[in-house]
Amino acid sequence: MAALFRYSKSSTVSSLSSTSLFRRCFSSAVAAELSSPTTTTLPFNLDHNLPRKDPKDRNVQWVFLGCPGVGKGTYASRLCNLLGIPHIATGDLVREELASSSPLSRQLSEIVNQGKLVSDEIIINLLSKRLEAGEAKGESGFILDGFPRTIRQAEILEEVIDIDLVVNLKLREDVLLEKCLGRRICGQCGKNFNLASINVKGVNGNPGMSMPPLLPPTHCMSKLITRADDTETVVKERLQVYNEKSQPVEEYYRSRGKLLEFDLPGGIPESWPKLLKVLNLDDFEEKLSAAA
Repeated sequence: MAALFRYSKSSTVSSLSSTSLFRRCFSSAVAAELSSPTTTTLPFNLDHNLPRKDPKDRNVQWVFLGCPGVGKGTYASRLCNLLGIPHIATGDLVREELASSSPLSRQLSEIVNQGKLVSDEIIINLLSKRLEAGEAKGESGFILDGFPRTIRQAEILEEVIDIDLVVNLKLREDVLLEKCLGRRICGQCGKNFNLASINVKGVNGNPGMSMPPLLPPTHCMSKLITRADDTETVVKERLQVYNEKSQPVEEYYRSRGKLLEFDLPGGIPESWPKLLKVLNLDDFEEKLSAAA
């Protein structure tokens, strides 16, 4: 089990070969399954012969799972800052593409606004481009946020990358809905905030939960916008789709002994220290703070 929590802030050994392998295998393996007259085959060849990096010679390679709005991005980005690794969120990749003027952006806009899951082919295309950019910068290790979301994606990932640990964040559905409806984005700086003030009383043996709002600074308040997919109807649809399509991925990793389930006890002040503790990173953060 200790191998799952291996980390090295000082590691300078790059995982470029495994990243390159990921892009090539990933694209080719899925191309066969998704090929059709309208499918674009990505220009990589399947290659299982390149060596994988030993965990002690690279930084962590983790995956974060959880329902939409649970806080995967928040906690994954905090851990990435702590460990000095990139946070790769497929949701961010989709939103960046939506903001572009490419033909794909119009297709994505329709899919997202309807609360549907983006196809494997599109996600793979976007992720491949992101990994290529990271390789050029010499990135080592990563946390994947929002991927894989299907068994097929998990199988492809398993073929070419050694995932050390899969963290499954869990939160009550009524709280998830309230959180999603409270999300706001500053139209100028692009930062995320949340106006929801959650105070749920404990019932039927379930503990109460309190989450204060994440309010923007004064200069952002008048520029807040709501994401098009953060309506009650769309959010409920997204949660239903997740439960039907994505939860089997949890069982896939559970059967391989790589799944760590973490029930969020509240907001960041309550949850962050406990998450660090279960990841054996609480002492690590203290050492970094002392050295700062």
